[in-house]
Amino acid sequence: MAYRNGQRLPLDESGAGAGPVLRLSVNPRARRLSVRIDARAGEAVVIAPTERGLSQAVAFARSKAVWISERLAVRPKSRPLEPGQVISLRGRPVRLEAVPGAGAARLVEDGTIIRSGGEGEAYARRVENLLKREARDTLLERTDHHLRALGQGPVKMGIADTRSRWGSCSPHNRTIRYSWRVIMAPPPVIDYLAAHEVAHLVHADHSPAYWSVVQRLVGDHKPWRKWLKDYGAALHAVGR
Repeated sequence: MAYRNGQRLPLDESGAGAGPVLRLSVNPRARRLSVRIDARAGEAVVIAPTERGLSQAVAFARSKAVWISERLAVRPKSRPLEPGQVISLRGRPVRLEAVPGAGAARLVEDGTIIRSGGEGEAYARRVENLLKREARDTLLERTDHHLRALGQGPVKMGIADTRSRWGSCSPHNRTIRYSWRVIMAPPPVIDYLAAHEVAHLVHADHSPAYWSVVQRLVGDHKPWRKWLKDYGAALHAVGR
């Protein structure tokens, strides 16, 4: 059977049930077949370097059906941006409050409260816009810092609402994009992510040479990689 990039199919190869879904993804930068959990979408994503490799990737994912089902079963529940919710901003707890007629969301009480006007979707959109602005300011500063450390010129930087990836770098057009949700992580994790993407301007892979560049920028990066692995799904559940 021929598979295509972006295709969705049942994890159960009989195709009979309403169980976990596989989403097929082609990433030319991938060096091997891999499977990751998209907690927000409630899907498993199977990645292959080429479209021709998707058939093997599907078989690989189905061999891990038990692991995939277990991971999806314990994924964090959605946490909408609504009054009374407590989220994190740079690793610190922040409570969301609604004030009728307050207008755009803003940080008050020494950054421990986000106060906004609006109701329902309008309220959530205003809070999300504030978090995106905070993410842009912080990541722009850390990205510029690491660019200077490597003697690199400027890049185009964007903030995205990605489903699972924390960032991406396109060396050929010098574009870096980050998920706004990383602004909820502690500062060292945010700094590591910026270093991770900037290092791809030097090495467009995850080779030992690449990781040596990351280490040069932030030192021991393993604790911050582990933090994203352990708590990243919980951050991706915020705002949905």
